[in-house]
Amino acid sequence: HLPIAVDSAISVGVLGKALEKLAADIPAYSLPCLYYGKSNEHWGFPGTISLKAATLLAVIHDMAESIYQAGFRKLILMNSHGGQPQIMEIAARDIHQKYQDFAVFPVFTWRVPHITPQLLPEKEAQLGIHAGEAETSLMLALLPEQVKLKKAVKEYPPALATNSLLSMEGSLPFAWLTKEISKTGVIGDATSATARKGEQILDSLATGWVKLIEDVYKFKQPTIN
Repeated sequence: HLPIAVDSAISVGVLGKALEKLAADIPAYSLPCLYYGKSNEHWGFPGTISLKAATLLAVIHDMAESIYQAGFRKLILMNSHGGQPQIMEIAARDIHQKYQDFAVFPVFTWRVPHITPQLLPEKEAQLGIHAGEAETSLMLALLPEQVKLKKAVKEYPPALATNSLLSMEGSLPFAWLTKEISKTGVIGDATSATARKGEQILDSLATGWVKLIEDVYKFKQPTIN
């Protein structure tokens, strides 16, 4: 029910709205979106194209080096795909190690403060991690013509033991493939999505990103020297 470029569309949409809200005296610039990443957890579903971790690391490093050579000294790596935050963190650390006057910020789009959990049922807030209510609502706000809501489904992964410390995403995760836990590729309830919720989510994410960009602008690298 959603296009294959959802994560990219979310990045572009959220950042675009954030830059509209950002004060004019903060010099922030956006690069074109990098549409391919590490998404091999979705292999087996049509349209999945994935880069190896080493390939993505190399691409990020080369792009960051070019940005550094152009004179920039701060870089936010904005990422909306849940399968690669760790790669962003490794890339940021390696880049900063090479250029210690280059501050690099690997940020998952959904980690800024936002109201999404307040708009969703508890189960959906915990388990709706792929093409569920939040992402579908957001796409209805951003690119409604690309959403086929009549094909939306509700599908949750098999439940873990109630006393388990493990989770699909969290501080104690386990490795999983989408085809192991979903017949459709959906993980969540896309049938409950609405454009109104999408507008609320978009606005709150953009506001969170404005605060993040402001903090990055003011940021000074901690050092004992």
